[in-house]
Amino acid sequence: MNSLVLALVGVGMILAGYFLYSKYLANRIYALDDSRTAPSEQFEDGVDYVPTNKYVLWGHHFTSVAGAAPIVGPAVAVIWGWLPAFLWVTLGTVFFAGMHDMGALWASVRNRGQSIGALSGRYIGARGRNLFLVVIFLLLLMVNAAFAVVIAGLLIATPTAVIPTWGALVVAFLIGQAIYRYKWNLPLVSVVGVVALYALIVVGDNVPLALPETVLGLPDNAFWIIVLFVYAGIASMLPVWMLLQPRDYINGLQLFIALGILYGSVLIARPEIVAPAYNQNVPDGTPGIMPLLFVTIACGAISGFHGMVSSGTSSKQLAKESDARFVGYFGAVGEGLLALGAIIATTAGFKTLADWENVYQAFNDGGVSAFVEGGGAIIEAGLGLPQSLSATIMATTAILFAATTMDTGVRLQRFVVQEIGDIAGVTLRKNLATIIAVGVGLALTFGAGADGSGGMLIWPLFGTTNQLMAALTLSIIAIMLLRRGRTPLPALIPLVFVGAVTVYALFVQLGTFYEESNWLLLIMDIVILIAALWVIVEAFAAMRTARAYDGDDDAELAQEAVDAAASTRSQD
Repeated sequence: MNSLVLALVGVGMILAGYFLYSKYLANRIYALDDSRTAPSEQFEDGVDYVPTNKYVLWGHHFTSVAGAAPIVGPAVAVIWGWLPAFLWVTLGTVFFAGMHDMGALWASVRNRGQSIGALSGRYIGARGRNLFLVVIFLLLLMVNAAFAVVIAGLLIATPTAVIPTWGALVVAFLIGQAIYRYKWNLPLVSVVGVVALYALIVVGDNVPLALPETVLGLPDNAFWIIVLFVYAGIASMLPVWMLLQPRDYINGLQLFIALGILYGSVLIARPEIVAPAYNQNVPDGTPGIMPLLFVTIACGAISGFHGMVSSGTSSKQLAKESDARFVGYFGAVGEGLLALGAIIATTAGFKTLADWENVYQAFNDGGVSAFVEGGGAIIEAGLGLPQSLSATIMATTAILFAATTMDTGVRLQRFVVQEIGDIAGVTLRKNLATIIAVGVGLALTFGAGADGSGGMLIWPLFGTTNQLMAALTLSIIAIMLLRRGRTPLPALIPLVFVGAVTVYALFVQLGTFYEESNWLLLIMDIVILIAALWVIVEAFAAMRTARAYDGDDDAELAQEAVDAAASTRSQD
């Protein structure tokens, strides 16, 4: 199979999903209505609630949800062959991820920009909400700790990416000032920002910055991890327009350009895929493709983290409901294209099958390094860029994706900590909640030693927890559709499939952790499994109730929004 054929078929399927299926969802299922006042306008505070241009918001949303997972997941999953990964990424993007991400945005916007955790209290009940928050808290903990470790590792392995990674912060800050303070023309700002970012990549490629093995008595990776958490904590408290939004926007543009470079190189070089379509010679110790394929490729097909971003930050910035189609569904399209690019890079970026098998000697041997190596080789062959510059572009792409996800992840963790505080009757201010969010992440990361290895301890549960979160979000969407008398099938079918494979995977992992005497993961697996089964039972009970609902959910929500706005004004 030639990689160009795979790219054309995959891109065609994903774009058809956006132009056809998302239109059906927007008009017939969600009935997006621009006559409604969006929460971003109704509760505008200049910090979290900020009406935003849909292209800028798409950049924030896309880069926040993408992270490193749509690269890591497919890059690991191709060990079973490229065909299963290709089918799950393309079909999953069209019928699962786009529907889920756009639906979470819609559900939150109709509920005053509330998070999925808060919505679970309204539609499933207080007990379901509490269990929901447990799952959300653990998922964010995994994301923040693991991504800090991944980014630190990439900065050390690719010192040419250090300058563009941190220089992007300066570029983003200036872009935020140009857009919001000085009202510059957006296309002009975009061009200047992208040129500045790529200039940094060229500078970084010529001026690599490698830390000594120890800094202030800490290993170099531990130093980077602490710096990343401190930065993310500060960034999470700044107004979204000052750093988060412009940083994500310019990263989104850069990342789409990087995808263009990768796909353009495939078009020119047309490398053959050397990996088998279905690998029957997997290394010893590789788990079964069913159900692990569907949790290994979490982002890139469907991801619960997307629902948390949609309802946590994006919904508070959506200017009008119809933007949910572009921001939510097209955000999933961007991630699907990235996952497809990762599949191509890791299966066609090697010269021979023996070279590929030499990289994939064991499960989890692929990942970001295989993406950087394979993608760099394709770009070198296609565009003729030097191998070093190609690798710097790929490494910077992966780091910026992961870093923007961590920015948003710490902010969301702060929201969750505050919600848990509210349930416990304790009001937590933003600063204290942020310190708690950063503190638990650092505690996990360094809990196993000063090298930061603890950050990956609970990563094996990321895929299952993430997919479980997606199933729970779909249950809320299905309940809301039932309460409006609309068909819940677009949500219900993905919900049943994802819920079933996730619970199956949790049971499989339970046996694995027991055999390995990995008691930490075993206990966490049991906690997540119990929470999952409990919330699923509560969710299906809530669906039965929703079928008999004869009220007007939209009218009730509109009145609640008016009351909340009046309360906010009186407090001011």
